[in-house]
Amino acid sequence: MQINVSSKLFDMTPAIEEYIVGKSEKLTRFFDRIEQIDVKIEKTTHGYTSEIIANVEHHDPIIANNENNDMHASIDGCVDRAVRQLTDLKSRLRDNKHNTPTGGNEQ
Repeated sequence: MQINVSSKLFDMTPAIEEYIVGKSEKLTRFFDRIEQIDVKIEKTTHGYTSEIIANVEHHDPIIANNENNDMHASIDGCVDRAVRQLTDLKSRLRDNKHNTPTGGNEQ
């Protein structure tokens, strides 16, 4: 799995990048078919905006956004939203497999 981290309008320190990569790697615990994660952090006039785009195998990408005055809180909120979307996707996939009809006779 590849993790790409980019920043806009501020310089990213190695400590911040390590924090983002560590948080992003935890997404694979909730859904194991993630191919790539793109994390974008932007400094705005009101704080920080973070966005996570997780490319999932054979599905549409998961996109999570969050805005907060604190950069770490913005990243944490964004990861929480991505986790929620990934667990929802996983439960939908699990439910679809259980609701398929078996090969029995229809009458």
